[in-house]
Amino acid sequence: MARIAGVDLPKNKRVEIGLTYIYGIGLSASKKILESLKINLDTKVESLSESEVRDIRKIIDNEYKVEGELRTQLSMNIKRLMDLGLYRGLRHRRSLPVRGQRTSTNARTRKGPRRAAIKKKAVAGKK
Repeated sequence: MARIAGVDLPKNKRVEIGLTYIYGIGLSASKKILESLKINLDTKVESLSESEVRDIRKIIDNEYKVEGELRTQLSMNIKRLMDLGLYRGLRHRRSLPVRGQRTSTNARTRKGPRRAAIKKKAVAGKK
């Protein structure tokens, strides 16, 4: 089993797809890595030699931010927006959509389940 950047790659998948299991490596980055090493995209992960795995690991360590390092950078970017008091930071702080979506309807994923509104009882009018 190939272990790269702290992630076990699935044995029965193609290398091109297997590398996308690493946070921060998408399909295009995966293709670039494999083309630079001249590894066939259709090769299964289990049939990679140890030297090929070592070469892939070396490229990812040197050229890409992945897993914990990338997650840390993203959370620090969001924290910076919040500390500066920017509009995007305020939206993050309030757990509302950040990129201009409507919130009067929709946005349930970000806002969470509906809270039941307390209905006021109608008081009989005095004459």
